[in-house]
Amino acid sequence: MYRGREGITATARQTIMNKVIKTALVISSAVLLAGTASAGEIYKYVDENGNVTYGDRPTGSPAEQRMNVVTRATNPAEVQASVDATLELEERLEKSREARQEKKAAAEEKRKAAEQRQAKCSENRVRLEKYNESRRLYREDANGERVYLDDKERQKAMQHTRELISEFCS
Repeated sequence: MYRGREGITATARQTIMNKVIKTALVISSAVLLAGTASAGEIYKYVDENGNVTYGDRPTGSPAEQRMNVVTRATNPAEVQASVDATLELEERLEKSREARQEKKAAAEEKRKAAEQRQAKCSENRVRLEKYNESRRLYREDANGERVYLDDKERQKAMQHTRELISEFCS
């Protein structure tokens, strides 16, 4: 049988190493388990002023209640899933807000276009009424001088105004 420097056989040394490894595994497992779930004693009592108080040591009060609180470690996968779900919800809400803003902007544009159409409709109706009431129509040339329209030009101007009315007033 071979004996090492300390006078221990190789088999004994191996047995000691196995025990040390097993002990280390048991201790590390205990530490890991202690980190995942812990229990503590919490005491609840009502003081003389009627305030509810919690503490980790008993007070000896007859109205004191012992509450057993158990906690556990957070599951990182569950936390990540919750964060992802929250981010997805926020993204959907933002898209919904943007869609509502776009819809509101489109409605505002449509309203402004309708107002412009109505203004052009009214303007052209007034113009046609003036054409019908006036004996002579004119336009201004490049020098700002009046050039009177003959009957053919007057009819053409009135027809053009009627077309504008049918376009903007329908």
